[in-house]
Amino acid sequence: MNGDTLYSIGDLARRTGLTVKTVRFYSDAGIVPPADRSPAGYRLYGTDAVARLDLVRTLRDLGLDLPTIRKVVDREVSLPEVAAAHADALEVQIRVLHLRRAVLTAVAKRGSTPEELDLMHKLAKLSEDERRRLIDDFLGTVFDGLHDHPAFAAVTRSLTPELPDNPEAEQVEAWVELAELFQDQGFRSTMQGMAQDLAVDRAPDDRTGLPRILADAGRAQVTPALAAGIDPASPEADSIVTALATHYAHILGLPDGTAVRRRLVARLETMDDPRRDRYLTLLATINGWPLPESLAPVIDWTVRALRARLPR
Repeated sequence: MNGDTLYSIGDLARRTGLTVKTVRFYSDAGIVPPADRSPAGYRLYGTDAVARLDLVRTLRDLGLDLPTIRKVVDREVSLPEVAAAHADALEVQIRVLHLRRAVLTAVAKRGSTPEELDLMHKLAKLSEDERRRLIDDFLGTVFDGLHDHPAFAAVTRSLTPELPDNPEAEQVEAWVELAELFQDQGFRSTMQGMAQDLAVDRAPDDRTGLPRILADAGRAQVTPALAAGIDPASPEADSIVTALATHYAHILGLPDGTAVRRRLVARLETMDDPRRDRYLTLLATINGWPLPESLAPVIDWTVRALRARLPR
């Protein structure tokens, strides 16, 4: 071997900190081939074997498989190429582990049954495409026939959840609960009816989005009354009721009157579904938005105020 230093398997094991069994395994796999053999037939290794074994140990610690390691040490592929590909694979594994941790944390928090754990895991590990199909199916049902409606394009976007790649436990828990809501046929029907009602109510020249107009108008008018403790049937509520009814009549393009007020009561009662508030809270949690204030107290006060002024 031209005077090069040669090492036995035992020598190589001592110099690299690996066991003899491990060195023999890598040698048998062809990753660290012997440079020569002793007169007695024992394998002998050159000085480059130490460097190869150090590289192999590092690559194994990073999780690379043996076929890939062999290609690297034999220079069939470059180390940067392998590192880049492995980094991408690790990123996927990290996301999966992060998601599993979030599911387990949510299960521990909720005290879930084995059946609930199974459902949570299935819903949480859906691919992005599968989640998108589930979301699109729900929103497609809710806004059936309204996709080209100018008032609802922004509303549809504002109701779309976007689970991040590395969600927190509360985001996973929120996604699972929201996915369960997606499959609630009663909730689907309620939301679809609400969307259809709002589409009918929208004035022809209104392109700003009726749901937000009605909700914001109610909050602006009623929240101070709630804070002040004003009874919805009291005279102090008259001006608030008139302002809301006038606003709604303007949206409809109709004069204020009993029919308009009855219609407003019906619309508000449709909106007063606790599942709607829950949907918006879960949506905000998943998307990292500020949690919305419940509209239920505003709706309840307004309905009672309107009914107190309608003829029996």
